[in-house]
Amino acid sequence: MARLVGLGSAMDRSRYDNQSDQWRNRQGAQRRRARLLASIPKRLVFVTIAAMAAYVAQFVVQHSEGAPDLNVSHWIGRSPEPIAGVASIIDGDTIEIHGQRIRFNGIDAPESAQQCDDAKGFRYQCGAKAAAALDGFLAASRPVTCDFIDWDRYGRFVGDCRRADGASVAAWMVEQGQALDWPRYSHGAYAGQQAKAEAAKVGLWAGTFQVPWDWRAGHADGAATSSRPLGIVSRRLVAQSSYSCEPRRTCPQIGSCDEARWFLQNCPWGGKLDRDKDGIPCESLC
Repeated sequence: MARLVGLGSAMDRSRYDNQSDQWRNRQGAQRRRARLLASIPKRLVFVTIAAMAAYVAQFVVQHSEGAPDLNVSHWIGRSPEPIAGVASIIDGDTIEIHGQRIRFNGIDAPESAQQCDDAKGFRYQCGAKAAAALDGFLAASRPVTCDFIDWDRYGRFVGDCRRADGASVAAWMVEQGQALDWPRYSHGAYAGQQAKAEAAKVGLWAGTFQVPWDWRAGHADGAATSSRPLGIVSRRLVAQSSYSCEPRRTCPQIGSCDEARWFLQNCPWGGKLDRDKDGIPCESLC
């Protein structure tokens, strides 16, 4: 009987010792995990989580038409300082200063390749004409200063820009009928200027046109932003871009050498104006 009691006591002690060892092992593993986590810098953990969240949000936005544009830089880092300098013109709503592309906030101008109809029904390059109008407006009072609003999905700085004399660039473009109020982003900030332009039939409102956002939707393959500022391209051609390739013209129907040169360089039938192929069109004019 005593032997049985002694044997039972030994078994109890053995079970107790095993449970104690298991408990100690679990506690040791938990302490090792805690030390490992403590060795990782908290800033690294925060930045990693923030970057993952921003990536997921950007992926969702890029696959959702109705969601606003987001950029990872919204989540990490502070907003840029205002940018000031002499602007190169990209198109009617985009400029470049010190190598930074800047998109005017709340307005939309015709794309560089976009054509519209004037009051007489003739086609003209309304996108290039808007760019030329912007170029002249900015040249009258330099430099331009742009305050940061947001980043768009193309990585452009979206801002509110004004000339040295304080005139709002976006407001002027809409008031002159060279750009449209874009309610999706402006919330109607330029609706008053647009109403004046429409009533006065200036700029785009003198004829008929397709709103730029609809035009881009129908020309998705060819509506990419120009890779070069218009300041690098011939300003002379930009200034004359109110000419149109339609209807086709012959030399007696052309009024000036500059007009003939524009047709030669821009229209598919322009080569017919240079009969001897010496690069000079309509030699009776040029």
